[in-house]
Amino acid sequence: MAFSFWIVVVIFGVMLLFSAVKVLNEYERGVMFTLGRFTGIKGPGLILVIPVLQQMRKVDLRVIVLDVPKQDVISRDNVSVKVNAVVYFRIVDPGKAIIQVANVFEATSQLAQTTLRSVLGQHEMDDLLAQREKLNASIQQILDQSTEAWGIKVAKVEIKNVDLDETMIRAMAKQAEAERTRRAKIIHAEGESQAAQMLVQAAESLAREPGAMQLRYLQTLADISSEKTSTIVFPLPLDLIKPFLESRRG
Repeated sequence: MAFSFWIVVVIFGVMLLFSAVKVLNEYERGVMFTLGRFTGIKGPGLILVIPVLQQMRKVDLRVIVLDVPKQDVISRDNVSVKVNAVVYFRIVDPGKAIIQVANVFEATSQLAQTTLRSVLGQHEMDDLLAQREKLNASIQQILDQSTEAWGIKVAKVEIKNVDLDETMIRAMAKQAEAERTRRAKIIHAEGESQAAQMLVQAAESLAREPGAMQLRYLQTLADISSEKTSTIVFPLPLDLIKPFLESRRG
């Protein structure tokens, strides 16, 4: 009878020993509580937890990818869109992550959703499409400051998709087409203005040099003569033969 008792005691002792020994990986930490009080952080490696007296909460320190579901956002110019994002964060203080908040992942997810709606609602639709990097940085900074008390470091925020309804897509397409037409007209007008200025300069230069006008006329005749035509009729300017007439009168 006594022998059986000692066997039970030994088995019970071995079970307590195995239950007291914990092994934590390199990316894990153990938040220790002794009689309900926080007594430190242990790990990685072999950890001894006294049964009944101590408890350990395991915390993963690796980067966590949080998918923020689509949120209904109304931009500053009253455009309704659906936006989703992804948040990259990790726990840097396991003690705060366990003590300060009941569920650190749920709390971070809810805060990310409200922050996404708040920040994007302060910008116009064009900013949502063209300035994503700036908006990502703004959301990341706000989340990082808000979750610091929870022992969390928000490393990066990325806006994934901005979904518009069909009516808004058609309106934006018309706006883009009108903008392209406006730019084309401006470029054409600038080209016409530059060409006119060049023509004025050329006319002024030719007016100052009569000989240059005659050379230009002869060059035009040479260009016409290269065409495959049998007969060419052209006016003869008086300026071209004026020197000959004056010489005969003299």
